[in-house]
Amino acid sequence: MSSTEQDKQQYSTSFLEPKETISEVKEITDLITETRPWFKVPHLRTLAWHVFVITLTSTTNGFDGSLLNGLQSIEYWSPAMGHPTGHVLGALSNGTTFGSFIAFPIAPYICDRWGRKWSIFVGEALVVIGSVLQGASTDYAFFLVSRLVIGFGAALATIASPTLISEISYPTHRPVSTFAYNICWYLGAVFASIVTYLTRLIHDNYSWRIPSYLQALFPFIQILLLWFVPESPRYLVANGKTDRAREILVRHHIGGSTEEADQEFVDFEMKEIEASLELERLAGANSKYTDFWTRKTYRKRLFLVMFTATMMQLSGNGLVSYYLNKVLNSIGITESSKQLEINMCLMIYNLVVSCSVCFTSGFFKRRQLFLTSLIGMCTTYVIWTILSALNQQRHFEDKGLANGVLAMIFFYYLAYNIGCNGLPFLYITEILPYSHRAKGINIFQLTMMTVLIYNGFVNPIAMDAIEWKYYIVYDCILFCELIVVYLFYPETSGRTLEEVSEVFGDGEQAKFAAGFSIEEKRSLEHVENA
Repeated sequence: MSSTEQDKQQYSTSFLEPKETISEVKEITDLITETRPWFKVPHLRTLAWHVFVITLTSTTNGFDGSLLNGLQSIEYWSPAMGHPTGHVLGALSNGTTFGSFIAFPIAPYICDRWGRKWSIFVGEALVVIGSVLQGASTDYAFFLVSRLVIGFGAALATIASPTLISEISYPTHRPVSTFAYNICWYLGAVFASIVTYLTRLIHDNYSWRIPSYLQALFPFIQILLLWFVPESPRYLVANGKTDRAREILVRHHIGGSTEEADQEFVDFEMKEIEASLELERLAGANSKYTDFWTRKTYRKRLFLVMFTATMMQLSGNGLVSYYLNKVLNSIGITESSKQLEINMCLMIYNLVVSCSVCFTSGFFKRRQLFLTSLIGMCTTYVIWTILSALNQQRHFEDKGLANGVLAMIFFYYLAYNIGCNGLPFLYITEILPYSHRAKGINIFQLTMMTVLIYNGFVNPIAMDAIEWKYYIVYDCILFCELIVVYLFYPETSGRTLEEVSEVFGDGEQAKFAAGFSIEEKRSLEHVENA
């Protein structure tokens, strides 16, 4: 199967909408009359710009991770914060995660009650306020509270943004559009690394205050541009504003065309949205969180959801994302300017790699990407550990060993971006049936935040205590992750929902649990009786 055919079989990556089956995809692609590349079509160029504006949400977390790395290498920041180390430093790193935990129970409600755009607007406004407070901080407690505000706002915007992208994207562009969302994490990281590198030349507290203030830049730009971004047609239909929803689809999907074929395409999209909302109501009434414990086939799904979330955050990446300076200290690179240069180059490199992976991932199967990623990470981490040990034994006098560790860090992130950046979001939405997809995603996010707290507290304590020996822990973790993926992860690419459900042993009940064909969408009474 070609990558184009695979793209056509991709589902709407909204976490609340059902995946399209083959019969749906054939019908909707038959209705699509626009065959030109998107950059040659004015209304699709405009829509792509709107999608890019929404992806700016992910720059907040990327900026934050790179900022903390940079601030730890700026000599004026640590004294201003009371020289935090160990768990005290971990609390600062986890500040945004704690804020996200506070927002976690209410963010989905706000997103559904007041709309996707409004959630992003409010969330990014809070990030701006938190960033200003962060720059104005006078002590540790002030700085920590400001990070709680940033995390709370980022959670509101993060839950709404991928959903809005998938709900306004042109149908055949949804997979790439949603995958691209996570790439902008590195855009924020690149900007933060450049800023902290330049402000190192300022010899007072503004060397760290300016980067802290500038964390508000991308959110502020997004707030200004968000006024021109359309609201989700799905949200509008759910709230009885069908005329406005149709107007948005006409403007952005067919460029205002009055041709019969184009109008038929919009009619199809409207019917699909209305049907999916009704199916969501029906499925929601028949699904419970306890199903993940009481039903055998769902227990395996729960394991895959939680393990994938853990793998995404507990594969050694957290050590470099927030504590690169400690890693560099462990190999004898202690000069502040050198550390900031490495941080900047690493973030730029990651941005380029993740963009490349995004546009080539359709050529490979899911298991191939996961296994390639884990083999690469495991191999580079083992070499990284050996070189770090030798470097310490030789009292950091062998620059070749230090350069070898740096090379392994870059190779490690090449492997990480192949399978643990955007792929997990695609994979878990494929293994989760429609009726339990939203609940499964909530479990996925909660697991990730829990692991982030571990990273924030344990990593700095362990690095201070045993330095390079801590890498052995991740060597073992990565090896175990590789074995688990090889033995227990089913392939999902190129399969219909029924075929994926059969892999889990759902049998004849899979059709209702996992999704519905277009004929079923148009006959809701039949589905309700099923």
